[in-house]
Amino acid sequence: MDMDLKDVIEFLHATARSLGAEVTSPWFYLQFGLILAAFGIAYAADAGIRARVDMSSVAMKWPLPLRRLAHVLVGSASTVVFAILVIASRVTMYHSTWPSRSYLLAVSAKLALAWLAIRLITSVIRNAFIVRVVSISAWLIAALSILGQLGPAIDILDSDQVAIVLGGLRLTPLVLIKLGALLILALWLTNIASNFAESRINRSTDLTPSIQVLLVKMIRMGLMVIAVAIAVSAVGINLSALAVFSGAVGVGIGIGLQKIVANFISGIILLADKSVKPGDLVTIGDSSGRISAMKTRYISVAAGDGREFLIPNEDLVTQKVVNWTYTDKNTLVKVLFSTNYDAEPRLVCKLAIEIAAAAPRAIKNKPPNCILTEFAEAGMKFSLTFWIADPDGMDNVKSDVMLALWDVFKREGIRVPYPVREIRVRGGALPVETVVEASG
Repeated sequence: MDMDLKDVIEFLHATARSLGAEVTSPWFYLQFGLILAAFGIAYAADAGIRARVDMSSVAMKWPLPLRRLAHVLVGSASTVVFAILVIASRVTMYHSTWPSRSYLLAVSAKLALAWLAIRLITSVIRNAFIVRVVSISAWLIAALSILGQLGPAIDILDSDQVAIVLGGLRLTPLVLIKLGALLILALWLTNIASNFAESRINRSTDLTPSIQVLLVKMIRMGLMVIAVAIAVSAVGINLSALAVFSGAVGVGIGIGLQKIVANFISGIILLADKSVKPGDLVTIGDSSGRISAMKTRYISVAAGDGREFLIPNEDLVTQKVVNWTYTDKNTLVKVLFSTNYDAEPRLVCKLAIEIAAAAPRAIKNKPPNCILTEFAEAGMKFSLTFWIADPDGMDNVKSDVMLALWDVFKREGIRVPYPVREIRVRGGALPVETVVEASG
């Protein structure tokens, strides 16, 4: 049942009167002093336990549940010591005086034990941010329940005074809190399920890398949509009530998010048509490298020198892309060189073919070829071509062949032409301009 404003004010007044009665009692200060003393001892003990206990070596051979429990207890050593001291004080005062005079100690002990239980449960979650959010939220709920204020707090958060009505949609802080908690739980379970599906898909040898990435993305998106729909329906929000926002969302996507949507659709197209895939060697504009990852918005191209180019998917659809490994990884290497006119061109081609054939990465069943391409002003120009099995490191192969050509040319007396400048002076001397300075 919803609470009106008068009920809320009366609840706050009753709570204030109850706190005032507790504060005026001398037993309150005794309990408060015991709690402060327990907190100080627990803080000092925590530092000593952390310095002396190494759980990585102590609990190495323990079963996983015991190992996890030990890690939680050592990590929350201050809370454990605090709970033990407060429980001991509570038992002592309970048997030596009236039970109501140790009420604050009982509440503190229950709060400490609740925090330990929550830390143990959340130890299975790997995301630190989610652990922090879940732990604090669960502890606040436990604290309200221990103090007997969970029901009134729920009524306040779900009252009409704090509700917002948009069309047929009624939003309250309680609904938003429930929705947030369910979304965190649903997305966490979705992440676990999608990671499991991704590991199974990546182990499949019947699927190409691009199909694997496409299936993983479709599964992730589908599970996220299902998780959000289930979470929204679970808190009582009718999905048809959200139709009023669809027009605004569509306009927002069309105006502000058009590039994001274009990159997303382009990524789906690239994965479907298999024009590029992880592991391909590509050249896009001035960027060259091997595709290391394909994301929803961009692809990552590793240049081989530590740099990675993040190229939007839209650019791969609209611009010219050179894929060195699209249908065949075999790559033709072309080496251009020149010799002077004193060299025998047939001998030059023979030597160049022998050097290319001896290259370690040259394909043996595709023989090299060398042709004379031009009688130029400075000398004869040649083109040497040969095949290698993989374009990766093509510049290194080219450099090794050119160095081998240089060594053979030096041994055979074949000279490589280079430009020579000749200056002829007529009249025996350069003209000199003489400047006569007038004397003052």
